[in-house]
Parts: sequence; C-alpha cells; structure tokens
Amino acid sequence: MVEVMANKWLNKTVWGASITSFLSDMSHEAVTALLPAFLAVLGAPAYALGLIEGVSDGLSSFIKLFSGYYADKLAKRKEIATIGYGLTAIYPVVTALAGSWPVVLVAKTFGWLGRGARGPAKNAILAQSVPKNDLGKAFGFNRAWDTAGAIAGPLMAFALLGLFGVRDIFLLATIPALLAAPTFWFFVEEKKTARKEGEKQLRFSLEGFSERYKRFVGAVSIFGAADFSHTLLIMFAVATLTPSMGAVNAAATGVLLYALRNVVYALAAYPFGALGDKFGRKNVLVFGYALAVLTFIGFIVTPPDVLAYAVLFSMAGAFIAAEDALESAVAGDLVEERRRALGYGILATANGVGDFISSAAVGFLWTVFGFGAGFAYSAALGFAGTLALALSNTGRLEK
Repeated sequence: MVEVMANKWLNKTVWGASITSFLSDMSHEAVTALLPAFLAVLGAPAYALGLIEGVSDGLSSFIKLFSGYYADKLAKRKEIATIGYGLTAIYPVVTALAGSWPVVLVAKTFGWLGRGARGPAKNAILAQSVPKNDLGKAFGFNRAWDTAGAIAGPLMAFALLGLFGVRDIFLLATIPALLAAPTFWFFVEEKKTARKEGEKQLRFSLEGFSERYKRFVGAVSIFGAADFSHTLLIMFAVATLTPSMGAVNAAATGVLLYALRNVVYALAAYPFGALGDKFGRKNVLVFGYALAVLTFIGFIVTPPDVLAYAVLFSMAGAFIAAEDALESAVAGDLVEERRRALGYGILATANGVGDFISSAAVGFLWTVFGFGAGFAYSAALGFAGTLALALSNTGRLEK
C-alpha cells in the first residue's frame, strides 16, 4: 500500500532529477562559498561580486526563456536539459584557472547559461511525471536534494581548505558537475506528448497564457527585483566579522553560515511544498515572501554577531525554500502541458531579470552607501512584491 501511494509521485524521474540536482549543486556551491575570498585574493573591487552574480543570473534568465520555448517546440526537453547540465561544468574549471575577476565573470556567465538552458526543460519533465495534486511535494523533494548538494558543496570546500589551495578545490568540484549530465540522461524519463490535430503552433510570446498566470509572473518580478544573490550575504558576513575575528576566521565563518543557510533550505523545501498542497500554494508563498522581508530588516538592525547571523542565514534558507518549491508548483498549475516549458522559461526569466537588478543594485548600494542601504532597498521592494502577490485576483491557484 505504501509503495503504491509513493509511486504516485516519488517515481524514477523524480529521483533521477533530484540526484542530478544534488551533483550539480554540490559542484557550483563549493565554488560559490569560496568565491568572495577568492575575489579578494584577485584584488577585485567591492562591487565585482554583485556584478558577477547579477550579470550571470540576468543572461541566464534570457536563455531560460529561449530554452523553454524550444524545449516545447522541438519536443526535446530531455536533450536540452542534459546539454545544460554539461555546460554548467564550465564554471568551476574555468574559475580555477582565472587570473582576474573578469575571467570569473565570463566563467560563471557561461556556466549559468547552461544552468538556464536546463531549468525549464527539467521542470516541465518533472511536472509532467506526477499527478497535479502532488506538484508541491515533487518540487519540494527536488529542491531538497538540490539544496542537499548546496550543503555538501560548502562543507566539502571548508573541509578541504586546510589540505588544498582554493584553485585545487575548484578543480575537484568539477567532478560532480561532470557526473550530473549522464545521471539525468540515464535516469530521467520524458513522456512525449503528441500534438493534437488542428492544434495551433506554439508561439514565442505571452499570448495564450491566462491572466492569472500573467498576474502571478508580475508579482514574482517585483519581488525578484529585491531578492539578491545570497552569495552577497557571505561577503556581508565576512566584511562585518573581520574586525573582531580576523580575515581568515571570518572567511571560514562565512562559509559555514552559508552552509547553515543551505541546511535549512534543504530541510524546509519539502515541508513548504507539502503545506502548499494542503493549505494553498499562493498562501504559503506569500508567507515565504513576508519572511524574506523580515530577514532583510533583521540584517539592518542586528549588530555583528555570529549567533545572530546564524538565525538570519537560517531565515534566508527558509524563505528561499518556500520560493523555489512553490513558485514552480504554482506555475505548473497555471500553464497547460504543451506550453509548460515555455511557461517555466518565462517565470525563470522574470526571476533572472530580478536577480540581475537586485544583485547589481544591492552591490552598488553597499559600495557607495553601506550595507544598510542595500538591505533597506530589498526590504521595501520585497514588501511591494509580497503585497502584489497577496492582493492578486488569482484565487486558489492550485485549483
């Protein structure tokens, strides 16, 4: 009986996609955790990290849009996702060889182009493989494994710091990245959907998407412009803790705080997805957005303290878990099957453009006016996005 119930959603495809996510995230998160310290060694300016994160996420978002469109149009979702996982392996290996921060920018941009290409196609396959009532569980489970990799990566980097140089750790991080693509190809099954007779050709536009979906994407876009890359939180922790702890200890503490954030993310992703299935995905997503606003405010008012930062990094992990599990699940409810990858591409583009705006803006504000100004910007715009989602006339989106 248990096996029959589990097979409704916890199937081979969900497992395959989740293990692939673990391997890929283990790789690039090991690099991400050490990136602020590595950029400091390269003599990069304070705004460089925000620019690297913003540009790579922004360009990745446009690739997600085209990837989603062609994955649906060509009916090649599995092929496109597999190629994307292969391209993501560029990031750690080229970063290991970088001699200046612009090379790191190029490395992450190319790696994130692969990440962008794979996302909508993978999400569409995942959504197709489970009953609609279980979308929250499936995406929450996938995000949990994704984030388990994001925990293993920083912990691996921290454990190896005393044994290897940073560049060597980056090269070692390439190994799981290279395993991700074949894992996806051999374990994930795509159900091919035949085009119905007389059905219109898929168009590269918002035409045909419901007004509910468009309003949802609008709210996500507003909030996304506030939700900067959490790599910047590592830089914040290192910068504010260095005066009391020293540069080396502060850098190690920043890595551990980021790992803690990822632990909470992994633990919270599935519960948030399951709560969304039971109580309404929009309602739980609004809660996640509101928690983000409180987190941004917390960083403004909290003095430099490791324990206080641990609480705030944990809150950051929780709200990201809610976002990643429920935004995808809500989108899956609002978009018909044949244009689902395009729908995920549009959602990812909205998030990616928001990441570019937020990371670049926060990095600039931190450099010119200080950390408080950047967090205040995120709190204000995040509140606007939360309100937009809460007031949107969407009803119970999962129905």
